[in-house]
This record gives sequence, C-alpha cells and structure tokens, in this order.
Amino acid sequence: MKDGFIKVAACSPKVVLADPKANADAIIAALHRAAAHGVRLAAFPELAMTGYTCGDLFMHELLLDSVETELLRIARETANLRLAAVIGAPIRCADKLYNCAVVISRGVILAVVPKTHMPNYGEFYELRHFAVPSRTELGSAAPYIDSLQTFFNPDGCIFLCTDYPDFRFGVEICEDLWVASPPSDKLAAAGALIIVNCSAGDEIIGKADYRKRITEVQSAKNICAYLYCGAGEGESTSDMVFSGHCFAYENGTLLAEKAPFDYANDMLITEIDLGRLLYDRRRVNSFCAGNAAHPGLFVDFSLGFGSCGPAPREDLPETELTRRFPRNPFVPHDENELNVRAKDILTIQALGLKRRLEHTHSMSAVIGISGGLDSTLALLAAAKACDLMGIDRKFVHAVTMPCFGTTEHTKQNAVVLCNSLGVTLHTIPLADSVRSHFRDIGHDETCHNVVYENAQARMRTLVLMDLANALNGLVVGTGDLSELALGWATYNGDHMSMYGVNAGIPKTLIKYVVRYYALHCENPALHDTLNAILETPISPELLPADEKGNIAQKTEDLVGPYELHDFFLYYVLRWGCPPAKLFRIAKQAFRESEFSNETILKWLKNFYRRFFNQQFKRNCLPDGPKVGSVCLSPRGDWRMPSDAVQRLWADEIQNLS
Repeated sequence: MKDGFIKVAACSPKVVLADPKANADAIIAALHRAAAHGVRLAAFPELAMTGYTCGDLFMHELLLDSVETELLRIARETANLRLAAVIGAPIRCADKLYNCAVVISRGVILAVVPKTHMPNYGEFYELRHFAVPSRTELGSAAPYIDSLQTFFNPDGCIFLCTDYPDFRFGVEICEDLWVASPPSDKLAAAGALIIVNCSAGDEIIGKADYRKRITEVQSAKNICAYLYCGAGEGESTSDMVFSGHCFAYENGTLLAEKAPFDYANDMLITEIDLGRLLYDRRRVNSFCAGNAAHPGLFVDFSLGFGSCGPAPREDLPETELTRRFPRNPFVPHDENELNVRAKDILTIQALGLKRRLEHTHSMSAVIGISGGLDSTLALLAAAKACDLMGIDRKFVHAVTMPCFGTTEHTKQNAVVLCNSLGVTLHTIPLADSVRSHFRDIGHDETCHNVVYENAQARMRTLVLMDLANALNGLVVGTGDLSELALGWATYNGDHMSMYGVNAGIPKTLIKYVVRYYALHCENPALHDTLNAILETPISPELLPADEKGNIAQKTEDLVGPYELHDFFLYYVLRWGCPPAKLFRIAKQAFRESEFSNETILKWLKNFYRRFFNQQFKRNCLPDGPKVGSVCLSPRGDWRMPSDAVQRLWADEIQNLS
C-alpha cells in the first residue's frame, strides 16, 4: 500500500457445479493464499459460489439457502484477513433472483452488487433465471442472507477503505462491460479507481483478444485499473467452454494476464499503482471524478491499518512488487510496434518541419552536423521533409564545423552521411574564429573550462544562424528531450534554433529510430555509416581528443547514463512519481543491470538537481513537434517557474538508501 501500490488478485479456482460448500472451501483457501502474498483485493468469477452453468437448478431453494449459508462462513473464516473479496453468487431479493457480486471484508458482508445487463442471445439465456434490477421495483428492499440484512443497490456501490482513502473500487459483472454505457463509467466518474469484473464469458475463437481490447479501452478512458476474473475449470462444457481467463489493466496498460486455459494456475496476482491513476486524473482535467452524480451506495470498510481514520503514510505496509517496470519506458518491446513507432516519429518530425519551412517561405534548411546521434536524426527528418515537399534534398545545407574536439571518426561519418543522403555539404572550420574570440575576451586557450566549451558551442550557432540568413533559410535544431530535461545544452548555443525537430524525442528512443532507418535504407554506405554513428560514444566534442585521436569527452560520464535519466524523466512527468517511489521502481527495473542501487541513487540526485536548476533553458525553447505523451515544451506541456526550488524533493532523496 505504500507508494500507492495495492496488490490485487483474480482467482479462478476449479468450481464444483451446484455445490456451494465445496466452492466456499476453495474460495476460503484461495483468500488465505492471497492474503499470505499481501493481496488487499481479491476477485472471483461470476456465480463462483455455484458455477455459472447450473441452469434451472438456480431456481431451487436448497441451492440458494446453501449459497447464503456458505457466504456467511466465508466471512467468518476470513475475518482475520486484511483484504476485500468480491465473489459471484445468486442472491434472492424482493421475491426475485439476481446475479450478484457479494463483497466481503474482515468478517462483514459489505454489500451485494447486482448485474444490470442480462445477456439473452446466442448461447446465453440469463433472463430465464435472473431478474433485471430496477430501482422502481425494488424500492427499499434488501436481501436477507440468513437473517442478515445487507446493502443491495441496482445502481452499484463504491467501496471506500477508511484507513487508506485512495483505495476505492467498484464492481460490474460480465455483460455489464460489453454494453454501450457500462456501469463502470459512472463508478469511475464518481471516484472508483479500481473496477472489478466478475465474469463467466465462454471462450470462442478470437474472443480473448476482443475481451482484452474492450477492457484496455475501458480502463484508459476511465483512467482506472480494471481487474477481470473469468470462470474456468469445472463449468459444464455441454455447449460452452470456459477458460479461466484473468487479467489486469491500468489506464490502458496490461499489467498481468493468466492466459486462457491455464488451469494449472488458478490465481493472478499483481500490483495496481493508485498513485499513478490519481496523478493522471488530476492532470486530465476533462475527467469528471468527484463531479458526477452517482445514485449508488458508498460503502466504507477498513483493513485495520489505521486505529482511527487513515493510517499515516509511514505506517502503511510496503507492498512487495512483482510487476515489471521496463528499463526503457519510451521504447516499445515489440519489434513490429517499434518499427511502426520509428516510422511515425520520422513522419511527425518531417511534417512539422515541412509546415514550418513552407510557412516561412524558406529557401533552405540549415543543420549543424557533428557525426553524432542527434544531428543524424535531424538530418534524416529534414531529408524526409524534402521528399514530402517534392523538392531536391540539396535544399538541406548540412554544415560540419570541426574545432578543437572534433575527431576524424565523427568528421568522416558526417561527410559520408551527407553525401549518402544527397544534401548540400559545407565544411566550416571554427578554430581560428574561436581563438580570435578568446583573444577578444582574454581567455587562455589552455584553460579548458566552461568558457572554452561554450565559446565553441555558441560559435557553431552563430555560423549556422548567419549562414541561414545568407541562404534565406531556417536553422533546424538537433537537441533532444533528454538533453532538455537535464539542461545539457549551451544557453544560446546548441540550445537555440529556428525549429527543433528532436525536442520531443528522448535519447534512448532516438537510437532506435536511427537504427530503424539503417535497417530499411537501401544504400549500403548509408547503412554502414548509421551503424557506425550508433556505436560512437555520445559527446559534444568540445574538449581535445586523447593522444590516440579518440573522443575524450563522453557525455554520460559527466551527466550520467541516459538510460537512467530517461527512466527518471518518464516516471516523473508521466506518472508523477516522487523520489522515494521513483527510486523504488528504478531498483526493481534495473535489478539485473550493471547499475547498482548506489549508482541509481547518485544519478537520481543529479537528475532532480539539474531538472530544477535548468528550467530557465526550457522556458525559452524554440518551436518543435510534440512526438509522445512526455514533452517539455513550455507552451504546451511543462510549465514550471525557473525559480522553483527542489527542497521537498531533495529532502526526500536524502532519506533514501
């Protein structure tokens, strides 16, 4: 529960048809196993107390009496467990029978939630046995379970944990998800962060994927987690087969899945990040949580962590994390998806640049080319923009500007790259101009300090800007999202351009986009050069090369590994993670990597320090196309005063180890 993580389980034990006692035994055993793993919310399939395929046996009092007796036994025998259970069962109320989910926690039957949409088509005939809940018909009626009156509401319930108020969930049942306006829409709008679906959908070809697609969209549009629990082994197979398919989504992201027909495993366990969901709901102000009227019940329950009211954050138990956090969250894992993403990124860059060039009536596009990764991607985008405009790539003027730190390797890569792409190449050495500038300001050339470095960076920009003026052109910037986050740019040097095509792309993703281009280009020289650029250490090349002529100044030695910084950037901006939570999930993500916990913490401190201190550079960024959901444009995505202090974040980091 600490850091917003709630461990949940979808349980699909083998059902014994028409035997509530046997099913209660299995449910009790499953709840004890789940509790031993730290689960706080456990779901079971639709009509789990009897089995979904009981047919006309649902009408028999003997079966229904046994269901109610066994539900009370489940409550008694799990009273010491700190979790809430959602169990499908047939329940009588007002002389009718309803298909329901019964919610139990710490020995108490909290409420009964009826299914609101009854499928009565194809293989389904639920209206034969179950009534559709109606507020008019039910009035103030409530089901009596062995003389225990409990909540029953046709509009559903939101369950609120009193000692951890962010833990709020609602329940819908199977078909409720498949209709045009699912109950979960109103439940989420009224504050539920988790939706539980007790289901008994049968398995036919293609249905599992369709089921997941619907749930993915539902969890995304309602900015909620969705825990789906399907009926499985033991159901009658006279006309249908049930697979026990279970999965969990979080705001459109699949967290975990128990595959269809995996009968060897009867329980899926994962963690839902309520903190992430709350952050997204605050950020997306079109989401109507708290503003939508919900006529249903709000049911309080306690897990026993706070003696009176919400438990203090430090007293909450720490949920053991089993879910995976990708080391490269900006980069898709699937190769096909990655190829599509890379193609789309290049298209977005090229179309954005095309529009700007056409609007400004530019006669050229001017780009500084170093033979490094960022300028390579910018050049590829500019070449594609020419193709989209139907003009010769000679329109692009690529400028190499060798100076004190330029190596023969990068210079040669830049030349071959430009020639292979068919752009206009200029080589303008800067050493004499920079030395003249040093004399003007009285700087000793042997002093390789920030003046030494930034003078070269600003001279490059001066050359590009003036050349663009001479060519009636526009300077295309090459700085990327990762550099903007860290402020790793010379103010009014490489920080400045007339249009920054890379501003929305992090360094870890740029590598894959360039690799994609290399794999799909038909020019062998270009292919080899792009691969050589990918293998070159990232460097601004502002300090002299070593005695062997190799790059001496490696960016990641100075600011830290971009793999770590991109991970930090994603979870800070996209998930709103505070330092303690960020460090925790970083340790989880990089536990099998070359980065020790001490290394992660070192660069985490550096990330926050630079992110706060360098905002002034981001506040005056040139225009550039937004590419992904994480962006630092001061006009559209990230508005932060340059004078904001990091004390709160720094104080929390100091307590980490």
